[in-house]
Formats: sequence, structure tokens, C-alpha cells
Amino acid sequence: MKETIFIGWDKCGTCRKAQKFLNENNIEYTKRDVMTQTPTAAELTEWIKDSGLPIKRFFNTSGFVYRAMGLKDKLSTMSDEAQIELLASNGRLIKRPLLIGEHGIFVGFHLDLYETLV
Repeated sequence: MKETIFIGWDKCGTCRKAQKFLNENNIEYTKRDVMTQTPTAAELTEWIKDSGLPIKRFFNTSGFVYRAMGLKDKLSTMSDEAQIELLASNGRLIKRPLLIGEHGIFVGFHLDLYETLV
């Protein structure tokens, strides 16, 4: 059985909601802090490929760092590799929470997706 990894940030309300759901439903997972244990470029590359989602879905587009860097206009001119390296360089750029496991890859907290785990 593949380990379930929950990547979040304790100061993020959405992450706290997702983690509460997991705990209340006795879903086992290993927790990683996105700020101190930021996913590597290799991990992100694998997860993006496995998810079938566009790279942009992994960016925290409502975050301060994303806006401050003007990434809305820059991402479309960057290679996939450069975008992934950028994500791996700063945990604040990553959409959270991420839930990775046998169920697939969930980006953000969407109750309907999490309910499929129960």
C-alpha cells in the first residue's frame, strides 16, 4: 500500500480543514510542512505527471508571492522545467494542501474528492 502524504501549512485555514477531515475519518497520512519540507522538483515533476493536471494548478495563484513576482504573466513564457524549479524553490508558491497517495493526487481541499477516501 502506497503511503499517503499530506502537504500543508499549519497557518493555512484550508489545510486545517482538510487535516480535520482526514483525522475525523481515521485516514492515515504522513504530514509534511510545505514551508520547511518543500517538495523537490523531482517530486513535483512526478506528481504533476501522475495527476494529469496542468502545472498551473499546482501554483497558489491567490498567494502574495505569486502576485508579487508577477507570475500571472510570466508562467506562459516559462518552460515546464523552469516552472517546476520555481515551485520547488518556495513553499508559498505551492497550492495547498496537496494529498498524494493510492487515491491519486488532490490539489487543494475539495470536500467531494476527500469524501471518496471514506
